[in-house]
Amino acid sequence: MGTAAFAQKEDKSKYYDSSMIQLYGIVVSSDSLSELPYTTIINKTTKRATISDYYGFFTMVVFPGDTLLFDSYGYLKSSYIVPDTLKADSYSIVHMMIEDGILLPEVTIYPWPSKEDFARYFVEMDPYEDALRRAQRQLSGENLAVAASKIGTDADYAYGNYRMQEQTRLYGIGQVPTVNNLLNPAAWSKFFNSMKKTNKKK
Repeated sequence: MGTAAFAQKEDKSKYYDSSMIQLYGIVVSSDSLSELPYTTIINKTTKRATISDYYGFFTMVVFPGDTLLFDSYGYLKSSYIVPDTLKADSYSIVHMMIEDGILLPEVTIYPWPSKEDFARYFVEMDPYEDALRRAQRQLSGENLAVAASKIGTDADYAYGNYRMQEQTRLYGIGQVPTVNNLLNPAAWSKFFNSMKKTNKKK
């Protein structure tokens, strides 16, 4: 019985300390006060760690005077010291972190993906081609037709075309429909016959 009681007393002192504090906290950004999810919180004193959840909430057991280190991607690392004057067994904090501005190295952008492409372009370059010639070539009928063929119709264009056809139909109600003789083979036949008769008279 004495050994069991001693073991029980020893286990209690090993896993429980009256000075332990259950710390609850939320990690937020200092500028927008938005929650910082998945922030790493390391207890530098006890070498234990935890991670905040999606809403920036975390909880861990600490002791008065412990130093906590906060690490979140895109933010400066910060620390928090648990007050050594706490009397309660639980404590809540809101820890704010400052956003870290990352300075990227200088990058030079070239208009050619490789030196080989630059050499080929340099050899094939036309030194007499100016902006006016390029504009004239790009605005040619052939290039405009190719560009127009690649542009699909949208809802506004289809509706406008329908409205135009509808207005033409309403305008011609009760009138003799206009026939486009340019596409009428019989009209062309009459035209050529009249031309032949005119030439014979001359």
